[in-house]
Amino acid sequence: MSLPVASLLRIAVVLVRYRLDEVVDDAHRLRVLRWARWVVPRASAQIDQLPRGERLVLALTELGPIFVKFGQLLSTRRDLLPDDIADALTALQDKVAPFPGAQARQAVERALGKPVAESFAGFDETPLASASIAQVHAASLADGRSVVVKVLRPDIRVRIERDIALLRGIGELVDRVHPNADKIRPLDVVAELELTLRNELDLQREGANASLLRRNFRDSDDLMVPEVVWSHSTAEVLTLARVHGIPVDDLAALDAAGIDRVRLAEKGVQLFYTQVFRDNFFHADAHAGNIWVDAAHADNPRFIALDFGIMGTLPERDQYWLAENFLALFRQDYQRIAELHVEAGWVPRRTRMDELESAIRAVCEPYFTRPLSEISLAEVVIKLFQVARRHELTLQPQLILLQKTLLNIEGVGRLLHPQIDIWAVAKPVLEKIWRQRRGPRAMFKRLRKRVPEWLAAAPDMPQLMHRYLQQVANGELEVRIASADLRTLADNSQRNARIAVCLGLGVVSALGAVALQLFDTHAPRLAGFSSAAIVLALAAAWSFIAALRSR
Repeated sequence: MSLPVASLLRIAVVLVRYRLDEVVDDAHRLRVLRWARWVVPRASAQIDQLPRGERLVLALTELGPIFVKFGQLLSTRRDLLPDDIADALTALQDKVAPFPGAQARQAVERALGKPVAESFAGFDETPLASASIAQVHAASLADGRSVVVKVLRPDIRVRIERDIALLRGIGELVDRVHPNADKIRPLDVVAELELTLRNELDLQREGANASLLRRNFRDSDDLMVPEVVWSHSTAEVLTLARVHGIPVDDLAALDAAGIDRVRLAEKGVQLFYTQVFRDNFFHADAHAGNIWVDAAHADNPRFIALDFGIMGTLPERDQYWLAENFLALFRQDYQRIAELHVEAGWVPRRTRMDELESAIRAVCEPYFTRPLSEISLAEVVIKLFQVARRHELTLQPQLILLQKTLLNIEGVGRLLHPQIDIWAVAKPVLEKIWRQRRGPRAMFKRLRKRVPEWLAAAPDMPQLMHRYLQQVANGELEVRIASADLRTLADNSQRNARIAVCLGLGVVSALGAVALQLFDTHAPRLAGFSSAAIVLALAAAWSFIAALRSR
């Protein structure tokens, strides 16, 4: 992709203006632009003395809202950035000048298909807040309810397409010339940003996110989520019930309202683990600007969630490995952490287990010499990912999103209560949730959900098993392998296939009996029959195994 020269020059000029010379120097193809430092006016002495992270924040802010979004995304990739730059990027605020309220009114009318006066009893053209994607206006419905209306910025889709194309071009350039491009994976970072922005452009998707989160915490004393007014919402406009609260970082206002900040901080940590491991649906943009506090009950305060454009979920497999990693970390079981990384496929199976365990121990042990109130779980997790990266870690985007959320939640927790013991609060919550998720009752529920599927397939099972047994008995069953090293294993597998088939017969019969117990209205009367079926099936299977072995 050819980069627009004017855009490239503008980026280089801004970088040089804020004396981010090392960025230009490191990009070999941009070294021809070093002349700009002699013609671009120098930054003020005040800016010149700022740390490079803060200067980068100023440069990205000047380049525009999409670059701010890009910086926010980069702040989550602490495995790729020096600590000082990652810390500075977390301070990037997505705030831009508002667009005229008259344009917002027109956008609402186009989206809802009728004049604003017919949709709302009142609509304030002065925005409450303005960001790079949308801005928010206060309004009221005919029934008297106060609401807020979120409206996409004019021509935002065109601007995003243009800026994403530019960032993709820069990513391709870095991918070609940077010596560590395989580790940085610039195109993957740009792809993450593109996906995030496209999701944020669909306000109906954001409304669905808010609706699900609200349902998960219905009647909760811990979290309030505003109700979506679907009759006044589309992909371009989102209307929510208006809520009032205190910004979580306004400590003076919280103290003046008599808020129990210690209790609130503990609730924040508990909410993170509840969303991730109970619901598998978590608010992934939980910085201070998106979290308020409901001051109605000062002794038992609850959070108010805002802005649902970025939500996270984990595949069930990753959720399991992550929870087990956390539990092993709480127990300081470094061998188990190493084993889990390999079993999860996060690092290759050829990794030396003892070496990985030793590296994990070297990271974690220094932390456990501190008081627990000074240990950052997010910091430990980041360091573990950095260790695993040296062992060819394959880190999935959903885990990066969760890592970012953990950083945000811990930051809010320590802001509210600097001495909070994250470990003491997190461990019992995760253990309780995980017992409920993996315990016998939960397993039985999952089993019961699958029984109708098994019953639907049951009529075909006898014929399939008969054909399979015929192939085994006639020696027609073949095991194909791709490596001579596995030939011995294949021979053993073929010999043991007869045993597996017979056991399968027993298991199928047993499951059929269990299904009768679960779903038949005459289950008590059929209990004896079901038990007998299980015993007879297993006896027949083992008899057949013995016969096969004697051939």
